[in-house]
Amino acid sequence: MAKPHKRDLTEAERAREEAERQRRRARRAAIYNRARFRGLQVDPEINFYPEVADREPGDTNIVRGGFDLHPWVTFISGGLLLLFVGVTLAFPERAGAVFEATLDGINDTFGWFYILSANLFVLTVAFFAFSRYGKIRLGGPNAKPEFSRPAWYAMLISAGMGIGLMFWSVAEPIFHLEAPAPMFGVEPGSAEASSAALATTFYHWGLHPWSIYALVGLALSFFAFNRGLPLTFRSVFYPLLGPRIYGGWGNAIDILTVLATLAGLATSLGLGVGQAAAGLNALFGWPQDTSFQVLLIAVITGVAVLSVVAGLDGGVKRLSQLNIVLAGGFMVFLLTVGPAVFVFQAFVQSVGFYASSLPQLAFWSEAFVDTDWQGGWTVFYWGWWISWSPFVGMFIARVSKGRTVREFVLGVVGFPSILSFFWMSVFGGTALNLQRSGVRDVSAAVSENVATALFDMLRAFPLTTVASLAAVVLIISFFVTSSDSGSLVVDHLTSGGKIDSPVTQRVFWAVMEGALAAVLLIGGGLTALQTAAVATGLPFAVVLLVLTWSLRRAFHEELDLLEAHYDAQIFRSRHGALLDHLKREGGESTAPPAEDDAEDDAAEGGRAAGPAERPAGGDATEAGRPARPADEDEEGSP
Repeated sequence: MAKPHKRDLTEAERAREEAERQRRRARRAAIYNRARFRGLQVDPEINFYPEVADREPGDTNIVRGGFDLHPWVTFISGGLLLLFVGVTLAFPERAGAVFEATLDGINDTFGWFYILSANLFVLTVAFFAFSRYGKIRLGGPNAKPEFSRPAWYAMLISAGMGIGLMFWSVAEPIFHLEAPAPMFGVEPGSAEASSAALATTFYHWGLHPWSIYALVGLALSFFAFNRGLPLTFRSVFYPLLGPRIYGGWGNAIDILTVLATLAGLATSLGLGVGQAAAGLNALFGWPQDTSFQVLLIAVITGVAVLSVVAGLDGGVKRLSQLNIVLAGGFMVFLLTVGPAVFVFQAFVQSVGFYASSLPQLAFWSEAFVDTDWQGGWTVFYWGWWISWSPFVGMFIARVSKGRTVREFVLGVVGFPSILSFFWMSVFGGTALNLQRSGVRDVSAAVSENVATALFDMLRAFPLTTVASLAAVVLIISFFVTSSDSGSLVVDHLTSGGKIDSPVTQRVFWAVMEGALAAVLLIGGGLTALQTAAVATGLPFAVVLLVLTWSLRRAFHEELDLLEAHYDAQIFRSRHGALLDHLKREGGESTAPPAEDDAEDDAAEGGRAAGPAERPAGGDATEAGRPARPADEDEEGSP
């Protein structure tokens, strides 16, 4: 065969570049021209399962008085919530004792189960990302992202861990410095304890929690966008339950999801308001007692209601971007006035120590030591993240259409984990430096009131008042974002996945979230918040284990269907312009690759046409074949 002329190769390269520009323009158009979001609505474009093709989200709802409610999910979950609130308010002291006993019982009996489950979730999402399933695209082969990558990352961080990162970034490393995990066997307050402190904090805020969020978000997104089912938790169990997801089993799953979501939200909101009260006390001398915190919850919830009314684009998206700007500025300020060189050194060293310790740390369960350290830390965190996962996972799922499975996992697990590590290094590393150098006794403040840790540390630096005020604003902004996005999720679940439920309904759930956080503070403070997270997270961990099997079955079916429909015409739909150019210039064959290679290439796509989309007989006709996906390069828009 004649050697191609240099001019031919140049023109072929230009054709490739033009095709790439067109793909980028299409991605930008998908972002800027999409309809505004007012909720978590998903309007299914397919009916993959013909046996439920006639079902619509919320088709059995009760519509009355400005509400559009799924009767079973709403009334049972709402009734249980009201019963809990009533009993706690009527018997606050007895409720506090029950909370403490429940927390101790779960820690002693089921701590090992939490440890094992969290590790399985990490391994599962890694398998999905780096196996052949990684090239499945959420929304189908030609789906485009609806948000730019910076906006996507901002919403991930704000919804995932905003309040927690503010509350624990100073306090947790100091706690671990003074009382290291027994696994490390190091002397409290030593240099070795400092390394162990940051590594342990990374463990609780890194790969494990974000892998839990990724697993839930991936399942919800796939079954909504690739299977046309409602964006509710019951949908991810269709491969196991079939049409029964619309019956009692599905109702039970969604009820448990609502309760777990509300418990996780209440834990975060309760921690956040405690820290905000501590900041206001440091600034203006205002009280920090429970009554003032309840009043503060009421005020901030009122602000959250305004954000709820504005919708996803006008509320959560803008607040998320504001949070990232404020948090970034706050972190840069501390790096500027604090020990920046030490922080970078601590970050690098602690990441390495975390990576080397992770295999042992991840499976350590206090089997051979007589301590209860893990119950107050790792078990609490895993319960919190699991109970928080329906809320974060559903929110992530809604904003992640158009991402491949691999891109989704790397984005949801990789970027937030690294950012969390650096944030903890800046704030926690600075606190460790102050403590070990004797400049300020941050440990004393942590022991007295953990919520004051951040503000006590800021007293060691200039512009204390300005920095403390910025911290309070950031905490409140994270509170509003969590309450807003949480109410969208709970509202969506209790409306049966309705495409667009009434605003009054979302306002109702925003108020209920604030009320639950207030009641938990009244009934037992931090212990009550921890109990709510751990107790609801335990049964939900079982649900997530079943979810992993269901999702794997669906992914396997997805690739089988896609490869069964792949042929030369699909190959040409992706490379047609370039093939025509080469044919005109060189007259060479433009046949598609061999079948084995073609099938590998086909795995890059999302879904094939489902049974409800194919003509009778199941032939792979033109109408039943999927188009080839665009390349996985990200959109160029900001």
